[in-house]
Amino acid sequence: MAKIMVVAGGSWQCPIVKTAKEMGHYVICTNLYEDSPAFKYADAGLVANVLDKERNLEIAKEYKPDAVLTEQSDIAVPTVAYVAEKLGLKGIGIEVADRFTNKYKMREFASKAGVPVPEYKLCRTVDEAAIFLNENPLSIIKPIDSQSSRGIHIVRTKDDLERYFDDCVQYSNAENAILIEEFIDGTEFTVDGVMTSSEYVVTAISQKEHYGYNPNVAKKLIFTNQNEAYDYDRLRKENMDMIAAMGLSFGLTHTEYKYRDGKFYLIETAARGGGTKISSDIAKLVSGIDCNRLYLNMITGVSDEIIKGESHACAMLGFFDFKPGRITDITGLDKALLLKGVHDLSLEIKVGDMLEKAQDDRSRCGYYILFAESLQELNERERRLKETVRVVTE
Repeated sequence: MAKIMVVAGGSWQCPIVKTAKEMGHYVICTNLYEDSPAFKYADAGLVANVLDKERNLEIAKEYKPDAVLTEQSDIAVPTVAYVAEKLGLKGIGIEVADRFTNKYKMREFASKAGVPVPEYKLCRTVDEAAIFLNENPLSIIKPIDSQSSRGIHIVRTKDDLERYFDDCVQYSNAENAILIEEFIDGTEFTVDGVMTSSEYVVTAISQKEHYGYNPNVAKKLIFTNQNEAYDYDRLRKENMDMIAAMGLSFGLTHTEYKYRDGKFYLIETAARGGGTKISSDIAKLVSGIDCNRLYLNMITGVSDEIIKGESHACAMLGFFDFKPGRITDITGLDKALLLKGVHDLSLEIKVGDMLEKAQDDRSRCGYYILFAESLQELNERERRLKETVRVVTE
């Protein structure tokens, strides 16, 4: 048994905390809120802002963990690297963690390594961003280092910049600045993988669909091993080369690309697994690799051998999209969980809530995870699910 410190304790950290407990480890979990979901599965849950490196270091010194990690949380990656380096524990290093979380530094490094990236600029004022916008009339502004698509806005005019700049910059933690870049209007993909001491393996690739009213927020991800319209073998190779260039020594990765004019453009990459249970559940469904168990074995020094189990031809991560309004009734959840091919689903709403359109990843009202042996079967299972789960609004 080892002592594992998990930084961040939201819903997406629950799977790795539960896996660590199943493996017999003692788990310390830190997060900002007393009622953090992962706390109920940990041996010790302590309130600490995941951005507060010194407070998390104090907790680590008190509990003396054998390993410190995070999973499915971008903003916790630098803190984990800092604590690990200060205590001499296995980690990816502060510099590499910064490279994977600071979008400007990520762009700078990737472009020098020959990775296709959008045109971009670091801006501290609206006027600086306006200069870039004049040359790139369809652009997007992003916080330097945030997550869940918060503070991201498409901009076309200086009025747009003035309207959204403050909202964007409030989510930048590294400095009081934003990143503006040309908007890549193309098909979006995600690539998840795992780096061991001997190899990098892609565990899941998805093609994304977005809400019609908000092109920055994903509505559906379709995971397959191959794609008739796009060269996934090439995407795997380019992603492997990019991760190697970034200097990641071990661990999970989640990367987003957009395809335009024959190129896969890097949108962002992260030294953690994909959120909404992509790395913990979906990667296992389509690759047979238990990423969380492998990650825990790597970080505790047990083994980094990749073992593949049963897998399926395709999977879907979908997000519900009900009619906005006050919720008067919710039905079908328990019945839906019994449907064939339904791996998991959750609704973050209740009767009486006011349901609105999703503004970022966190404001989506719920998700579902499906698997099947063909795309036709996958789509049919989604249709049955949506017929079963009903949310009535007025």
